[in-house]
Amino acid sequence: MSRIGKKPVMIPEGVEVKVDGNVFTAKGPKGSLTRTFHNDMNIQVEGNEIVITRPSDNKLHRALHGTTRSLVNNMVEGVSKGFAKTLELVGVGYRVAKTGNKITLSVGYSHPVEVTPEEGIEFEVPTQTQIIVKGISKERVGQIASEIRAVRSPEPYKGKGIRYQGEKVRRKEGKTGKK
Repeated sequence: MSRIGKKPVMIPEGVEVKVDGNVFTAKGPKGSLTRTFHNDMNIQVEGNEIVITRPSDNKLHRALHGTTRSLVNNMVEGVSKGFAKTLELVGVGYRVAKTGNKITLSVGYSHPVEVTPEEGIEFEVPTQTQIIVKGISKERVGQIASEIRAVRSPEPYKGKGIRYQGEKVRRKEGKTGKK
């Protein structure tokens, strides 16, 4: 039995959930999310918790059980609290500026790189070297943060680039002289 899959998802106050066959909808103070799950997974609302069950111990059902529960939990948590990822710019002259809802990255290229948020995502720039990506969908927040990081990934020799907060960059030794 899936350890994650058999744990019920608690519904916090202010969150309304609706199950229509295999379509799950969660509405909360931050917004609403809808997702279609596999037909075999059984999602039931019992009181103030959501229980996900699987029909058999088939390999596919075992794989879907924990995944479905995690996705439902992330939807419920997203509409109640939201998600955020923090990125740091490391390097001389590397900085970020927010103009309107866009951010402009100056990360060593001949031109500034502009990033426009999609609907449901917002950027915060507390300092010139920090970006906070916020939203209700954990999947989208992580994807946008990954795309921003890909503009200038951290390089192993000087450690310069855009990295997640707390990310460790393994440093390499540079060239040595001829002997």
